Amino acid sequence: MSGHATTLFAIGLTLAAYVGMRRLYLRYKHPLLNVVALGAGLIITVLVVLGIPYSAYVPAKDIMTSLLGPATVGLAVPLYRHRGLLVRFGPAILGSVALGALLAMLTAGAIAQLGGLPKDVVMSIMPKGVTIPFAVEIARICGGIPALTAAFVVATGTLGSLIGGWLLTLARIQNPMARGLALGTVSHGQGTATALMEGEQQGAMAGLAMILAGIFTAGFAPLVAWFLGMMG
Repeated sequence: MSGHATTLFAIGLTLAAYVGMRRLYLRYKHPLLNVVALGAGLIITVLVVLGIPYSAYVPAKDIMTSLLGPATVGLAVPLYRHRGLLVRFGPAILGSVALGALLAMLTAGAIAQLGGLPKDVVMSIMPKGVTIPFAVEIARICGGIPALTAAFVVATGTLGSLIGGWLLTLARIQNPMARGLALGTVSHGQGTATALMEGEQQGAMAGLAMILAGIFTAGFAPLVAWFLGMMG
């Protein structure tokens, strides 16, 4: 298979995995039917069976990830449709996301610190709740390891999209705005994708929370890093 053919095949495989897993999730609504985790597993299985190395998949990955920017901007559409909520609940939204971002950093960093992990690992874990562009820069400034932070971010997003909605339901949180804000604050892009599958309002709030959490995390990071240093 030529390079261009492999790229087209990889893109088609990724789209098919996403559509198939999404339909499966929407049909059964089970928290373990995670679109990202199952889709990635299916793609990896097919590549291994066909003997296609990851290096051959990279061009397709680069093409698809280049669309993340426009996709993120596209989140402004449902947000605009629900702009009345921003006017009505603006202070509550800002306060809840700020508190959520702060607690996410404090709890993750404190657990790592109390567990006796090295300082650079603690600083790498601390910003795990926000998207990779925010997280790796925060980790670099605070003395963390950017590559390790990226791994923690992916793991956090996957776990949050797997059980976040289930935990919210278990806690009897049914309000669409509250569910979206919670998923977007602690599970960034993957949580936002899960919120979008629940409904447009959930997705709009999750997209807003994802952006705000990144900003608040960057602002709180020096204070949290200082506090964790005092704990050590």
